[in-house]
Amino acid sequence: MSAAAAQPGFVNAHTHLYSGLAPFGLPQPPSPPPDFPAILRTLWWRLDRALDEGTLRASARYYVAHALLSGTTGLVDHHESPAFIEGSLDVLADACDALGMRALLCYGASERNGGREEARRGLAECRRFLRARQRALVRGAVGLHASFTVSDETLAEAGALCRELGAIIHIHMAEDRVDVDDARARGYAGPLERLEDAGALVPGSILAHGVHLDEVQVRRASSAGAWLVHNPRSNDNNRVGWARALAASARVALGTDGCPSVAGEELAALEAGAAREGQAGQGLEARAGRGRELLAESFGQGALEGDVITKEGARVVGVDVGGRPVVREGRLLTGDLAAIDADAREAATRLFQRMRELPPS
Repeated sequence: MSAAAAQPGFVNAHTHLYSGLAPFGLPQPPSPPPDFPAILRTLWWRLDRALDEGTLRASARYYVAHALLSGTTGLVDHHESPAFIEGSLDVLADACDALGMRALLCYGASERNGGREEARRGLAECRRFLRARQRALVRGAVGLHASFTVSDETLAEAGALCRELGAIIHIHMAEDRVDVDDARARGYAGPLERLEDAGALVPGSILAHGVHLDEVQVRRASSAGAWLVHNPRSNDNNRVGWARALAASARVALGTDGCPSVAGEELAALEAGAAREGQAGQGLEARAGRGRELLAESFGQGALEGDVITKEGARVVGVDVGGRPVVREGRLLTGDLAAIDADAREAATRLFQRMRELPPS
């Protein structure tokens, strides 16, 4: 790959590898969910409850392979699989390592299925993975699903774990009004202040969405050294609103929240939303490149210099990650794409059948 032709790869600053099989016909709720909590209960929380080791592996490999082919060289993943917690981050890390994707991984601890014990197991998986640190292209973080699904005790434990291991938090923040209303019902001004009060708003932390934060809160998060991640396609799909206040900070990156990792599609949604909401011309497109700055904080300055792509028009024809060639002439070099796709189709059939058989949450 000639240096003149190379350009930086896209870093997807917030996604969910566990949703990789969704394009194969994800079972839809029997009736349209009326709000965001219902979307979670009837769709996404059913998906993550149905995952096992085999379907998670197929999902991760499919998502990573196609992300690389689309010019993504780094992923910041937020994972949950309540029936398969221990060892789940190794499955994701193995997929990233084998195929050549740089990644920051965490398990999103939650109490929504099994109470405090479920949260303890999620944080323990983060601890185990962070301590192992065996892969050059993969790092770990401490994950929380969202503050409305955890207790104050779990928030405090997550903050303590970050300080113990020098790690950061990755959490959904004010994606929907339910997160704000829950924090206020607990006596806090909002979910950001609740995280801060628990000692869990550590520098470098990743707050995904921020749709229902105001400008004061966004500036406060930025001053604390946190990153916010805008996910316009997902926000549109889930009808949670437009993250207007994120314009108050430069520490905002672009993510896909589980949608396919195609930078052009996410940027198009960002630009369309900005035009619709009267924020066109405010430089929001710079968010597409800030994911590299975010990821460099975990890997070290200069670590991403070998993460580059080449394009012919709009088509990605070459990808290097850490100086390793992973795509040439539009072909994946690090795995058998046909086999990965076939495995994904077969795994999706099993996963979706288990989803249909699950009792309501």
